[in-house]
Amino acid sequence: MFSDHEELVAQPDVDLIAVTVKVPHHRELVSAALTAGKAVYCEWPLGRDLDDARAMAALASGQGLRTVVGLQARQAPAIEFVQELLSDGYVGEVLSTTLVGVSVAGDVVVQPNVYMLDANNGANLLTVAVGHSLDTLNHVLGEFADLSAVSAIRRPLITAEETREQNVKTSADQIAVVGTLTSGAIASIHVREAVAGGIGFLWEINGTDGTLRITADAALPEIFPLTVAGARGGGEPAELAVPAALTRKWPALTGLHGAPAFNVGRAYAAFAADVENGTHTIPDFADAVRRHEVIAAIEQSAASGQRVTA
Repeated sequence: MFSDHEELVAQPDVDLIAVTVKVPHHRELVSAALTAGKAVYCEWPLGRDLDDARAMAALASGQGLRTVVGLQARQAPAIEFVQELLSDGYVGEVLSTTLVGVSVAGDVVVQPNVYMLDANNGANLLTVAVGHSLDTLNHVLGEFADLSAVSAIRRPLITAEETREQNVKTSADQIAVVGTLTSGAIASIHVREAVAGGIGFLWEINGTDGTLRITADAALPEIFPLTVAGARGGGEPAELAVPAALTRKWPALTGLHGAPAFNVGRAYAAFAADVENGTHTIPDFADAVRRHEVIAAIEQSAASGQRVTA
């Protein structure tokens, strides 16, 4: 055990440093690990803002080091299944996509998450629930070419569960985005907090020949189990079973299926395979920078009221 991160990163028998602390501390710890020549896994969001993310990515690139960012929804078996269905032409040409979700329902927050109410800390609805959902959508369907966004703070006071203290919130709790993907498909996203009832997560992909519908209990596809349904040529989508080969891709992790740690474990397993095989299948700091760029574009559009290039 180490009480000083500088002592930890200096250990010659340590190959990978995992950074899983609160977001304001990411840059300091990641930078120390990279400077010491270590590969780094950092949970998402990579930094408090785009500048933080770019600085860490540049340091990693300059050092020639492998990195991983915790955008582990990409490793969800259901998302891999959706990619296969799209590749096989299940929906035909993708015309549009719509994603609606809820994060952190209610007006009470647990004490460890009080820091997320401050927009300056970089962990909030936009970076976490929207960030993971956005990354999943863009990973499957491609990047935004341009977008328009609106955001709002509809519940400015939140109660801390343990202390019952009222805390002022400066991070948005309503975020809506509409834009055009590079494929030409139209995309719309609306993620919100503190909603009484309402569907937790609903993502539809509509094409010329069919529809795919992905659902979950909350707009956190990296944590919550996902259900896939589909319809071709009309009718209500019916559930499509995720192939067992995808779910059991990493046999040692099968017992975690359905648990919040499942996709994180799959991300670590994929990274180990990348190192062994010289491949690059896992999102790295460069991917994190791209996601931070889109988030910055959303912030810019919401602040200016203008459509922006993403």
